[in-house]
Amino acid sequence: MIVRLMGEGQYELDKRYMDEVNKIDNNIVKIVQKGDEKVFKDEFKKLSEYVRKNGTKISDEVIKPSEIIIPPSDLTLDEAKRIFAGDGLFQD
Repeated sequence: MIVRLMGEGQYELDKRYMDEVNKIDNNIVKIVQKGDEKVFKDEFKKLSEYVRKNGTKISDEVIKPSEIIIPPSDLTLDEAKRIFAGDGLFQD
């Protein structure tokens, strides 16, 4: 699966990691609903770090269609409320 970290690039992430990514995503949805900005920032950072750690960076010269797009790291809680709603970034 191709995951784009906005402002950073694309990563190829093996499907075996998607359950954990979806779990983090669902947790972010709950945190955003509660409006806890500090916890949101920590969990959102965890999502990007997980992709970096477990994915393989794709060269910047190669552009593939991204199946998942993760917003930039400076995403605010107000912006996240529009993105992390319902199922979040990933369809359950």
